[in-house]
Amino acid sequence: MVLDLQSEPVSPPLRDTVRSVPTGNSEGPAIVSISDIHGYLTEARSALSTLRDHPGYDPIVTIDEDGRLHWADENYVLVFNGDLIDRGPNNDAVLAMVGRLVDEAPPGRVRITLGNHESMILMSNDHKFANWYSTNLDPESRKRFLQRICDGHVIAAYDGYRHTYAHAGATENYIASDVNDSLVEAAEQLYPVVGTREETQLRSQLRSEYPRIFAKGDRHVKGPAAGLVWLEYDHLSTDSPPQVVGHTPHLNPHSKGTTHCQDLILENLDSAGGEGVFLETPESLTALIRDSNGGVATTQLN
Repeated sequence: MVLDLQSEPVSPPLRDTVRSVPTGNSEGPAIVSISDIHGYLTEARSALSTLRDHPGYDPIVTIDEDGRLHWADENYVLVFNGDLIDRGPNNDAVLAMVGRLVDEAPPGRVRITLGNHESMILMSNDHKFANWYSTNLDPESRKRFLQRICDGHVIAAYDGYRHTYAHAGATENYIASDVNDSLVEAAEQLYPVVGTREETQLRSQLRSEYPRIFAKGDRHVKGPAAGLVWLEYDHLSTDSPPQVVGHTPHLNPHSKGTTHCQDLILENLDSAGGEGVFLETPESLTALIRDSNGGVATTQLN
């Protein structure tokens, strides 16, 4: 299963920015974001339920009697900030959850940014991770994922109110709509050659043609020359543009100037709590984090 969706394509500018989301009133939606689920369904459900379990917020999801999450029909945009898959035991179930939320929410209300693990679906044979979900998909499954990119459901970056959302981020400013257009162009070129002998050569060409997204570091895959899906958080600085990123695991939300990392699930797997989401409004960015007793604590990030 690779994001089996019934939803119609999402076109620019709705594809690219919260400021294009129709609300029917003067108040724009708050943005809830989560990154690096990596197939850990229980932890993802817990993180997305933090708003429901805190008295100060409306829920973004409801939970049915089977434990499945559903869109709560409140005024939110939900950003899955890359790396839905690999490492954990429930990749298909995580993708089913994400697909269900995409289909239940109004158009453009659920955004999925490309993580390095999703990029492995595109650049499959470029990586030597033989036992991962992303590198073992058959050509038809990979084509379905490429179609999700072409339809605007999977994007490279998303503009919030004061922060841009991308899986690994960048040290310099860029335009979300431009990198999203580039990702679509790459997917459209790959689609007809998936599973053929021409694919390997084309992947190398696309990495050179679209370095802002796909580039690897020159000394290490996550080195300073890496693109939006690979750049290590250590290479971001306090001078980097305002952004919300994942990609580099932390025990707690970590900030450098106006760059904030939300990759929390992996480092907290061996203890109770620690998973959570970020919530952005036009005025603030807040982390909601599950504590060890099951409650929810908040931290203002800027």
